[in-house]
Amino acid sequence: MELRREIISMDPNTDPAPQGDGYTSDSITVLEGLEAVRIRPAMYIGSTGPQGLHHLVYEVVDNSIDEALAGYCDNILVTLHQDGSCAVEDNGRGIPTEPHSKFPDKSAAEIVMTVLHAGGKFDKGSYKVSGGLHGVGVSCVNALSEWVKLDIWRNGSHHTQRFTRGAPTTKLQADGETEKRGTRVQFMPDDQIFKETTTFTREILARRLQELAFLNPGLKITLRDERDDVTEEFQYEGGIRSFVEHLNQARSGLHKEVVFVSGERDDVIAEVALQWTSAYSSTILSFVNNINTIDGGTHVSGFKAALTRTVNGYAAEKGLLKSNKNETISGDDIREGLTCVVSVKVPEPQFEGQTKGKLGNSEVKGLVEGIVAERLADFLNEHPRMAKSVIQKAVEASRAREAARRARDLARRKSALEGSDLPGKLADCQEKDPTKCELYLVEGDSAGGSAKQGRDRRYQAILPLRGKILNVEKARFDKMLANEEIRTIISALGAGIGPEFNAEKLRYHRLIIMTDADVDGSHIRTLLLTFFFRQMPELVKGGHLYIAQPPLYKVKRGKSERYLKDDTQLEEFLLERGLRSLVLQDGTGAQINNEMLGGQLDLLRRYTRRLDAVSRRFVPEVMDAWYGLGGLTAPYDDAQALQAMSEGLGSALESLAPNLHLTAVEVLPPEADGTHRLEVLTLRDGSERRTILGPLPPESVAFGELVTELTNKLPLPVVLAGSGQQICGWRQLLQVVLQGARKGYEIQRYKGLGEMNADQLWETTMDPSRRTLVKVQVENPAQADEIFSVLMGDAVNPRRNFIQNNALNVRNLDV
Repeated sequence: MELRREIISMDPNTDPAPQGDGYTSDSITVLEGLEAVRIRPAMYIGSTGPQGLHHLVYEVVDNSIDEALAGYCDNILVTLHQDGSCAVEDNGRGIPTEPHSKFPDKSAAEIVMTVLHAGGKFDKGSYKVSGGLHGVGVSCVNALSEWVKLDIWRNGSHHTQRFTRGAPTTKLQADGETEKRGTRVQFMPDDQIFKETTTFTREILARRLQELAFLNPGLKITLRDERDDVTEEFQYEGGIRSFVEHLNQARSGLHKEVVFVSGERDDVIAEVALQWTSAYSSTILSFVNNINTIDGGTHVSGFKAALTRTVNGYAAEKGLLKSNKNETISGDDIREGLTCVVSVKVPEPQFEGQTKGKLGNSEVKGLVEGIVAERLADFLNEHPRMAKSVIQKAVEASRAREAARRARDLARRKSALEGSDLPGKLADCQEKDPTKCELYLVEGDSAGGSAKQGRDRRYQAILPLRGKILNVEKARFDKMLANEEIRTIISALGAGIGPEFNAEKLRYHRLIIMTDADVDGSHIRTLLLTFFFRQMPELVKGGHLYIAQPPLYKVKRGKSERYLKDDTQLEEFLLERGLRSLVLQDGTGAQINNEMLGGQLDLLRRYTRRLDAVSRRFVPEVMDAWYGLGGLTAPYDDAQALQAMSEGLGSALESLAPNLHLTAVEVLPPEADGTHRLEVLTLRDGSERRTILGPLPPESVAFGELVTELTNKLPLPVVLAGSGQQICGWRQLLQVVLQGARKGYEIQRYKGLGEMNADQLWETTMDPSRRTLVKVQVENPAQADEIFSVLMGDAVNPRRNFIQNNALNVRNLDV
């Protein structure tokens, strides 16, 4: 499950902007080449936030996966480099390097990298099945990258080519002979596009790569993170059987063996792995040519039909439905506790929509249904004990569902007699159009009272929640409906629950969770997310669920006060004010003031971001001090000169970080190219770190240009006027500006909604013209299902392991 931050303005009384008279033929803009991708990147990769950033990697990996599907690749290496770039390498056939017949002045490889809808996926002879049908993948990556380096090993030759923001900067060049084969694409995300972050998260990539390894038995996918010196390998001979075992590691299985059925008909290959557990929710993950079809499709419909028909047929034949010979079990009851992976390979898949979320090939339904029905019937007959336990669980689920239905009917009759089916504590809105209405689920009566007073009652409804709702991960349907708070939420939304949920009946098209920022608030938010993900998944898929973002800070000076939503906004606020009073002196005594320094802020931020990206392995203060001393152009080929230059590193570090102790600096023996490197050992809080300083690698050209530009515009060291403090690094300068700006300001960090009165809550969190909401989306269903099972399920060990593995990453721990 992904949380995406958005500014949501939903005032129904806001009129559209008036149409002007300047719309002429000259207003029509024709975008050529990859220009359209850079102007509208979200159309191609979903967003320019973390989701879109990691999508770049997936696009390149998918090309390698297609080579594996074609039988030419069995090894994929994904590397996260220290400079922030990412490389994807495979041992496939390699992109063709010969000139293209229609474009004789360009190689086929260059066309693939620079032209949309160009690739081998359209040639039926090159790929029997493929996920990348639109041919925009790697060219989009090229367009949205600061630079790309392409390596191709093919037909005994090694070829290379470089690109900058989508445009080739060199021709495809031969670079010696080789017996190696394959393709390597290394790219640096462009911070002009990805302004929120350009730092890859290893955990996010690992989950997707692991998923691909499950779907392709025998394929080895390696993720190497040079920033942390961590390597993970994913290879599963068991395929999707291993996938189901992995998904159920936090659940108790009703049977030990994972059921696996497979078959091929009319060139369509179908594989299904399934296992029933003691859980009350079901998980069905579906894939077409390795593409995660999050909305299912004909292959899932075929599986469900076969499962229901086969299990009911077996139960009737064996007399396991004793109460009534004509009794049948519904598909929902049979699927209770089921974990299943459906994977099909289709030569020409037809997806509904650009997102490829749903398969539309009508013939696939019958093919999958026939394969599953035949193979599953044989399996049930061969394993009667397992079959009996599955049917018993389904019968219990059916009885619980019937009890829940009677409870609902009784509740409906009572509501009809009382004349209203809305909960009494709901403060409803005046607007009747659901598309204009929003409902706030607020933690506690106190915050709910403030929200009721501060809201715009025309279209904002408030539902206070008392305490914590039931953990639905551990509760059966009938017990869940017995929980008062859950019944209140269901009643307020008016769209039903589970299989009966109907999004068209929603009374509010925006459901906003508003809880405190403390531990209890996080727990309540997680319980609510679990409920909606398990019982109202269509609510999440439809984009109706949001999380309110109360401001994190209030900055006050005298009678003036301002609310800031997060650390980034606080930094921008402090930078703006810190520059007003900042005066520096260079080595000649000349002053550097706000006017001269203001233009360098963007450079300082970009530089700091690059250093922070490698801070998990290297010490950024060491690198900052070294570059400030001229380390970019240091004499790395002269050991003595390099040693002499490094002698100033200690005093520079003392100024940059007084709590960082330099313990040793050593010039290492020369590398194969004759250059030396510095090994720097530092000690902070009892922890020793090792940083290697040397010439920038060729792929770090952009970072080198950034350092050079900073060197020319802001030579170091400088002195802070008035205090005499010496500043030896640009990263240090940014921190000095931030610290100086804090003087005179009272900065309050909010913890919960109870610290705000009604007008403050409206002004900061509920006013559509100023608020920020986080939209809840499911990007990876398998990952979301796994995390809910681990955090909210019965199994203790997986939850303990999760806490232990993530404890060191916790910030602002509330104890």
